[in-house]
Amino acid sequence: MKLDPQDISILKELQQDANLSSTELAERVGLSQSPCWRRINQLEEAGVIQRRVALLARKKLGIDVLVFVNVKLASHGWQSLPKFKQKVVSFPEVLQCFLVMGDIDFILLVATRTIEDYNRFVQNKLAQIPGVQSIDSRIVIEETKNTTELPLGLV
Repeated sequence: MKLDPQDISILKELQQDANLSSTELAERVGLSQSPCWRRINQLEEAGVIQRRVALLARKKLGIDVLVFVNVKLASHGWQSLPKFKQKVVSFPEVLQCFLVMGDIDFILLVATRTIEDYNRFVQNKLAQIPGVQSIDSRIVIEETKNTTELPLGLV
């Protein structure tokens, strides 16, 4: 889908506040309500807008530990990668999972309440997945930047 400047404006506004009414959004981007609503529907149908969600403050919910986890698999056969992916995405502690190139196979972003909870997660879940060769953890001590907003100036 080819995006025009009005589409980009709509996306920028929705990234900052997906709870805007179509009237408020239309005012902000300089459209009337109906054309704005149609554009949003087109962006959703094209898959540009995947879904609208509430972003939660994890620390206010007591989820204090954030860990980047590097995982290396013992083999890269046609079964090992899909089996690992299928299992790891079922764990609610895993916020993000990336298959990467290089000396490791996956980078996970994991959130738990405590370090002890993270240790239990590694021992009872992650290390139990067949084919996991090594697990290397990096505990976040400070969140300098954490955004879900894509750089729409690059589009």
